[in-house]
Amino acid sequence: MSSTQLAWFRSSYSGTAGDNCVEVAVTEQAIQVRDSKDVSRPHLDVCRSGWARFVRYAAEH
Repeated sequence: MSSTQLAWFRSSYSGTAGDNCVEVAVTEQAIQVRDSKDVSRPHLDVCRSGWARFVRYAAEH
């Protein structure tokens, strides 16, 4: 699936200025992560279990 076909979204904590944000898209295989300032750059694929660990860590710190 190309990055233009994905449903990208930002955290509700990102604010409206649009700067310094990452966007994520969820697929069956992975979580896709990209820089919202330069969406033409390649995105990062993170396995679902890795994403879950990252979110738990971020919530704790």
